[in-house]
Amino acid sequence: MAEEYGVGIGWRPEISGFVAELPGLRFAEVVAESVHAHGDLPAGLPELIARGVTVIPHGVRLSLGGAEPVDPDRVRHLATVAERLKAPLVSEHIAFVRAGGIEAGHLLPLPRSREAVDAVVANVKRTQAELPVPIALEPIAALFDWPDDELSEADFLVEILDRTGAGLLLDIANVYANARNRGDDPLELLDKLPLDRVAYVHVAGGDEHDGLYHDTHTHATPQPVLDLVAELCRRHRPPALMLERDGDYPPAAELRTELDAIAAAAGYPVVT
Repeated sequence: MAEEYGVGIGWRPEISGFVAELPGLRFAEVVAESVHAHGDLPAGLPELIARGVTVIPHGVRLSLGGAEPVDPDRVRHLATVAERLKAPLVSEHIAFVRAGGIEAGHLLPLPRSREAVDAVVANVKRTQAELPVPIALEPIAALFDWPDDELSEADFLVEILDRTGAGLLLDIANVYANARNRGDDPLELLDKLPLDRVAYVHVAGGDEHDGLYHDTHTHATPQPVLDLVAELCRRHRPPALMLERDGDYPPAAELRTELDAIAAAAGYPVVT
């Protein structure tokens, strides 16, 4: 997305009324699997699109990192949803969610091995062949690293991006969570990633439990994540950043404050 969209939000049915009333909103994201390939779009989405808000379908069940080829039906669904929403791109995760026909119900991290790179690249290319628009890939928050890791996170991501030509969906909250749990400096990762290939950015909150920081999407964005947004934008400001909330929604005033804080950190106009 070369055009600048500024600050957006993840559209969810529970906050559809709030999203509809954001006067400056130009960008939103919807979970692709929540949109049917046929029949009516979820209530509120057609009105957003009609007023010129760009809505991106965000897949959560393709399992691009699985050892098995991606399910053609799931790829076709994502492609159809992109067409229905008139989206300029789609996004999905560098993760796996099923193996041997068993659904995990969670986004699971891959070993950063060359074999895993090959599997992701093959599945991304299978997906790209069916999509009407480009795809952006999102690295996930991982509570553990595999013992057979061969590559650094940056090298793992860059090789996948280079071999597929895909864009990067950078979740800055995941960058913070992974660095905090590993004891790393999150700025080191930012300085090694091709920030000019960032399609857009997720911003979200989390919570510490039993010594680990969990990327919950149900807590307010903490100041260290907002500081990372500012650091990212000092290096290369992405065309869009969006607040990701997936439950335990606060009052509208708190959501507006959070959106304003993201805008302030990024140097974009407020949308509230």
